[in-house]
Parts: sequence; C-alpha cells; structure tokens
Amino acid sequence: MSGPQDILKPRFAQHIDIHCPDDRAYWAEQFGVSGDELKDAVKMVGSRVTTVAAHLGRQAA
Repeated sequence: MSGPQDILKPRFAQHIDIHCPDDRAYWAEQFGVSGDELKDAVKMVGSRVTTVAAHLGRQAA
C-alpha cells in the first residue's frame, strides 16, 4: 500500500510537469485533487504551481 510519504518530490518546485507521473501524483496529492482535475487545471491556467493553486482554490506547497 502506498501513501503520501511514498510520493516522490517533483523535479521543479515552481512548475508542474503534467507529463511526469511522479510530478502529477505529487501535486494532485498536495492540492487534494485527482490527476484528471490537475491536468484540466494545468490546461486552463498553465503549469506554474502558484497559478494552479489559485485556480483550484488551494495554497501552494
């Protein structure tokens, strides 16, 4: 069984690499959304963590 501690930290602290499964899993967990919701947010507002966080109504990690 995997948990939040098993998710690898992203390669980039300020941008979400939506094509990298580890990055997608990390940021989805941080924002409390599904991978699909995260993908949709990145498509709408771009990959900057702070912008995605604001779009999702969450705080950036």
